[in-house]
Amino acid sequence: MQNARIRRILYTVIHGTDTVAGRRFDVVLLWMILLSTLTVCLESVPSLRSDFQPYFQALEWFFTISFTVEYLLRMYSHPRPLRYLFSFYGIIDFLSVIPTYVAFLIPGFRFLMTIRILRLLRVFRILKLTSYVENAQIITTALKASLHKITVFVLAVFSLVLIIGTVIYVVEGEENGFTSIPQSIYWAIVTITTVGYGDITPRTPLGQMISSLVMLMGYAIIAVPTGIVTVELSRIKAPEENATPLTCSNCENTVRKSDNYCSNCGTKLV
Repeated sequence: MQNARIRRILYTVIHGTDTVAGRRFDVVLLWMILLSTLTVCLESVPSLRSDFQPYFQALEWFFTISFTVEYLLRMYSHPRPLRYLFSFYGIIDFLSVIPTYVAFLIPGFRFLMTIRILRLLRVFRILKLTSYVENAQIITTALKASLHKITVFVLAVFSLVLIIGTVIYVVEGEENGFTSIPQSIYWAIVTITTVGYGDITPRTPLGQMISSLVMLMGYAIIAVPTGIVTVELSRIKAPEENATPLTCSNCENTVRKSDNYCSNCGTKLV
């Protein structure tokens, strides 16, 4: 009985944001995430690492142990631990503590602790920024609806760079730096995306002409995915914009059809 009561209190504080203690816990956690990420970034600076290595290590272990205890408490207090364990936040929480322990085998692995910054996504839940969450859901829906079209587009681009890479390999040859078809495909991708590192460049007039055409083609190709997603976003937003807005009878605050209570005054909606 006592154990169940402790778990219930821990769940309210750690997983909830409706209580004062829960909000304070999450705010402290967010500051620790920010400080932890800042510590990892500063440690990667050679001059700072050589002067303050012991302090960085102490802070690193302090944050890691704190997040490990928090992760275990989250799992312990959750009514369904496995559900939390394999949830989005559960996976992120696990990935935020594992780099320090893996660093015993792979020293440089600890710098991957910057993945902790993803835990700041909880700020939307803590601060009740529902409009941001709704907009994120709209973008996610648009991306899912665009998935098939973008997949076809990517396959078409892959076929195109394969052909271009093969052609430039034949035209330029190994003596001009295009030592293989894969190397030439790398050049085609760099050129068609208008990045242009310049580590491999065509030297023959025909190769330079092909390169110019590929660069011009790249501007049109880059715009295609943006257009696909934009169309899907407009389709999702159109019904919402044309819908008649609902207002609360008590405070005249704009509410959604799916709401049961007004987010401003708490009045029950009919």
